[in-house]
Amino acid sequence: MRTGILSAALAFLCWGLFPLYFHAIGEVPPLQILANRMLWSLAFLLIVLAFRKQWRWLEQVRQPRVFWSFVASAVLLAGNWLLYIWAVNNGHVIDASLGYFITPLFNIMLGFLILKERLRPLQWAVIGIAALGVAWLTLHAGNVPWIALGLAASFAGYGLLRKTAALGALEGLSFETMVLFPIAAVYVGWLTLHGDNAFINTASDTTRWLLVAAGPITAIPLLLFASGARKIPLSILGLLQYLGPTIQFLLGVLLFKEAFTNERLVGFALIWSALILFAGEGLLQRGRTVPAAKVSR
Repeated sequence: MRTGILSAALAFLCWGLFPLYFHAIGEVPPLQILANRMLWSLAFLLIVLAFRKQWRWLEQVRQPRVFWSFVASAVLLAGNWLLYIWAVNNGHVIDASLGYFITPLFNIMLGFLILKERLRPLQWAVIGIAALGVAWLTLHAGNVPWIALGLAASFAGYGLLRKTAALGALEGLSFETMVLFPIAAVYVGWLTLHGDNAFINTASDTTRWLLVAAGPITAIPLLLFASGARKIPLSILGLLQYLGPTIQFLLGVLLFKEAFTNERLVGFALIWSALILFAGEGLLQRGRTVPAAKVSR
């Protein structure tokens, strides 16, 4: 249990500190950062797979259903990465944190709409309060918080596809980066031919090394998460997942000095209240389920 909690907490800590990394390579355009992340992630993952001699899963991806489900998840993952990189490097770290705060609520709605899961009354209340928070933010900002909603929708959709996926975390991410690799390679090649490749032409040596580090920086938190998720209850994992967006939010307010007005605070407070209810309801439900399971034995 302790090892699982530590592994999962480290994963969410890494994800929470991602804005520091993307700010450090802010001189590179977001689309080029995304392409480099795809290329160097695949290189790192291939080294890990070679070290572990873990190749048998490639037989599974020949099945059309498996192949196309991972093509879809790769597209969602790339979209999520690109939007997050753009948001961080354009002064929207707080909006990005909001996206990951409301992701669990999107998961609930996708479970209801796609998987036909039944929602308990308190879960409907949670969704209603969160929706009220988003409506408040929209009203006072004059526009829909599309960054937060885009990040939440793309990551929740990605999670839904991975929930029913035939491959594990390492193999799945490896195949997703394989799917994205040709696009990234062609794009980087085109940039190079036209003299617009920032990695070669304009980036500092420090930035180049940081771009290469995108491989382990992307893969290691995912592997820590996968390891921790297998060892701890979902209720604990659900609470730990708020560590990442909380750190991002604090970075946005305290370090990057992004505007956080009283009006935005009201909207965030409504969403945080919904999340507290969501976490409490989950713990209460698990508390009822565990004793019932013991009695049935």
